[in-house]
Parts: sequence; structure tokens; C-alpha cells
Amino acid sequence: MNGILSKTIILGSVLSILPGIGNTRPKVHKQPNILFCIADDASYPYLSAYGCKWVNSPAFDRVAKEGILFSNAYTCNAKCSPSRASILTGRNSWQLKEAGNHSPHFPAEFKTIVEALGESGYTVGCTGKGWAPGDQGSINGQQRELTGKKYNQLTKDSPTTGISKADYSGNFEVFLNENKDEPWFFWFGGFEPHRNYEYGSGISKGGKSLSDIGEVPRFWPDNDTVRTDMLDYAFEVEYFDNELAKILDLLAKNGELDNTLIVVTSDNGMPFPRVKGQEYEMSNHLPLAMMWKNGIKKPGRTVNDMISFVDFAPTFAELSGLDWSKSGMKPTPGESLTDILFSSKSGRVKPERDFVLIGKERHDVGRPNDQGYPIRGIVKDGFLFLRNFETERWPTGNPETGYMDCDGSPTKTLILNRRREGKSADYWNLSFGKRGETELYDVRKDPLCINNLAGEKQYISRLQAMDKLMTQKLNEQEDPRMLGQGHIFDEYPYAGASRDFYNRYVKGEKANASWIDKTDFEKQ
Repeated sequence: MNGILSKTIILGSVLSILPGIGNTRPKVHKQPNILFCIADDASYPYLSAYGCKWVNSPAFDRVAKEGILFSNAYTCNAKCSPSRASILTGRNSWQLKEAGNHSPHFPAEFKTIVEALGESGYTVGCTGKGWAPGDQGSINGQQRELTGKKYNQLTKDSPTTGISKADYSGNFEVFLNENKDEPWFFWFGGFEPHRNYEYGSGISKGGKSLSDIGEVPRFWPDNDTVRTDMLDYAFEVEYFDNELAKILDLLAKNGELDNTLIVVTSDNGMPFPRVKGQEYEMSNHLPLAMMWKNGIKKPGRTVNDMISFVDFAPTFAELSGLDWSKSGMKPTPGESLTDILFSSKSGRVKPERDFVLIGKERHDVGRPNDQGYPIRGIVKDGFLFLRNFETERWPTGNPETGYMDCDGSPTKTLILNRRREGKSADYWNLSFGKRGETELYDVRKDPLCINNLAGEKQYISRLQAMDKLMTQKLNEQEDPRMLGQGHIFDEYPYAGASRDFYNRYVKGEKANASWIDKTDFEKQ
């Protein structure tokens, strides 16, 4: 158990000294509001605060400049439902039973931090995409609101066919106008840059040029189709950022900016082959910036500590004064980030924050009997180690059902067609081919995770040490996969209409799979 159970915070006109690093907490006169902003499928480092030249994100950059920019934030599981479940519960996905899968039935036993804050006196609300996809369930006949009361009533015209009509900032303003007395938590969940995109919109509506992109990742072909796809992605990221800017302006207008902790991140990497739904560096390594004028000491810092998404809920609990042990929430392996917020240090603030755990079970269906592709991994000292447990399975789903764990896209279609036409299978192997049991990457030199070092003698001791630490920590967290019970993740029912897709498809039944293209299916 980490610091959240042992720390006590008293927020009011008199505030205490933080344990751990000896910094005086800034004075505030009430509990902070918390604004959690999460994009849908946005990758690190493709925001301008990280030096990207083809995505302009002035609002994210402002949060980073007036707060803290984090350079090593990771989700434990690079898919929408399990990533968001970890944020909400403070638990890794392998600790969440059904909620460790994508599109599950959310277990009633896991209370979310938003539900707990709502019970403790915070007003809680949400606009856009909260926890999804899946079945939130109900308790005592009441539908659960895992991310708070929904504020989705206002809509507006969108600039493309792929961008949501939700008026995020307008709905947030409604929330603010209704809640002026109590501290609040609000979840701004953009649907962007989730697919589908309006092809060519980054150029025709965003004013971008193919030459804006300095380098295409080497696991995709570098041509006009892929560059156009990337610019369409960029246009949607910028739309999310524009809505964030409007929300920041509303906070200032309402006098709430200074005492609001603003967190901006994404749930998983971009919806392209070898990224979203996998467990590589670009899959799990995500953008993160935090801003809180009344709280963060020495704004403008960049912090390199290894941050896991399970750290968010303990942070919110501590700052709100919520006693985790009495909240009804399950124990968390996460650590509050207050030691970083109230430090004046840049770079590495807490040396002990030197690794994160990652992994996955079933994401999208598309294998026989709805099987997943189980992986566990650890990122430490600039290296990523992965263990693949069922290497006879297809990592992104079976070819005959369209590689369903990779969203349909022009880039995906291009890679599939190159192999079908006999041009090259290299890109296909990187994104869709079967993998070995272990993978090791030097992500400082090879952030695209192309050169697997697992078979090289000089890295044997490092691989073994990382595997040992990972296994130790997973056993401490009672990961069913470590305890010989990993099969339960395959047996949990999928909550969507595509349940048992593979078996139904091979029998000739037409089943729904809206996120992939018809041309993704391989002929058998």
C-alpha cells in the first residue's frame, strides 16, 4: 500500500507540511476544484509543447508553461475502457476483473474516485466521453455515473464529419453556472482524435501541408496517403485543444482558474497500426500537463519522474481531503503526485519513481472465443520489457476477421494492400505479424520499438532483472495472470454488439464491427 492510506491532508485556511520532501504547502482557502481533460487517442510526443511542428496545441502548451509538463507519463493499458478504468479507480487494469478488458461490464465492487468525491461533498460532472465503451452497470437500481452527471445537452456544428457535435465548452459553462458554492470535479472527455476522420481535412480545413511532417514513423510507409492521415489526426487534436482553450477562458471569466487543478492527458496512443491497442512506447507513453495557480510551486517546470495513470486518483483524493480508507474504494498501488506539485525541482523529483508497469488482456474481439492477447511489461531506466503470454495468437486479432484490434484507416489499408500485392511484408510484420515471447527495447534510442534486443547477449542481465521486478510487483498486486488464473479475462463477457464476433463470422453470420473497414478482412 502506498502513501494515500498514510497521509492526512487538511485543507482550509491553515495547511500542513507535506510528508516526504519537506516543502511547505501553498496557502489556499478551500479545497481545489479539479478539471480532468482527456483526449481520445492522442499520442506523445505529438503536441507542440513537446517540440512537435505539425500539431499546434497552444492551450495544452499554456497548461504546461503555467504548470508542469510531464515527460514520462504512462497508461497501464493502451485502450479506452481499461485505461480510463485505471484513472478512475487508481488500480492497474489486471486488478480490475472485467474492467481490465475493453468494452466490459464494469464491476459494482470498484467505486470510482468521481463517485467517492461526489459522496464527500464535491459536485461532479462530465461532458463528452467519460468511461467507455462498456456497461457502467447499476447499484440498487440506479444507473452508475462513473465520471459524474452528464452535461451533453448542448451541441453545435462540427468542422468535419468525423468530429463530434458535442459543445464541450458550452456544456462546461452550464455546469459552472449550476455549481457556484461547492468545490467541484469535472471530466472533459473529448471524442477527438478518435477515428473516423474526414480524409484530407487536415489539408483542406486545417491549412496544413504534407511537408509539415518532418518524419513519418518507420513502421509506416512514408507517402502522401500516410502523411494525409497523420494531418487529419493533427486537425482533430487541434480541435480538442481549441475546446480546452475555451474552457480555460471560462474558468478565468468565472474567477475559478487560480484554484482549479487542471490535468490534461489522453487515454492511449493514436489510432494507427502498431500504436493504439498495443503495449509499445507510442501506445502507452502519453502527454500530460498539470496547472494549478494556487497550488503548484515554481510553474514552468518539466518533470521526468515515471508517472502511472493509477497515480491520478490518489492525487485527487489527497487534495480533496478524501480519506481513501473510508471512501469505499479498493486499495491502490498508485502514489499521490503532490510531492511533485509542491516541489520546486525540475527533472527527477523523486528518485524512487523509476518504473511503471503496463499490460493488456482482451481489447477488441476478433479471435476465436473472444480471446485476448495478454501482455505484461515494465518501463525502467530507458528500456521497455514485454512478455507476451499467448504467442500463437494474432496480436491485433485474426486476419480473417480484419485485425480488429487495429482501427480501420487509410494507413492500415495501405499496409495490408502492400503485402497482398507482393510489394513488401515488412510493415505488415511490424503491425500485424506474430511475436516472440519476450521483447526488449532501448526506448531512448529506439522510441518506435523496432529493434528487439531480447535475443542479444549483452542485454540478458537487464532483461532478467526487469522481468524479475515486473513479476515481483505483479504478484504483490495479485495479478491473476501471475497466479495461473489468466484465463478468466478471456471468459469475462464482452459488453458490445460484437461479442463472439469470430465464431459468428466464420459461421456466416453478419456481425457488427463498425471500427474496421470491409477491406481489412483477409481472404482465407
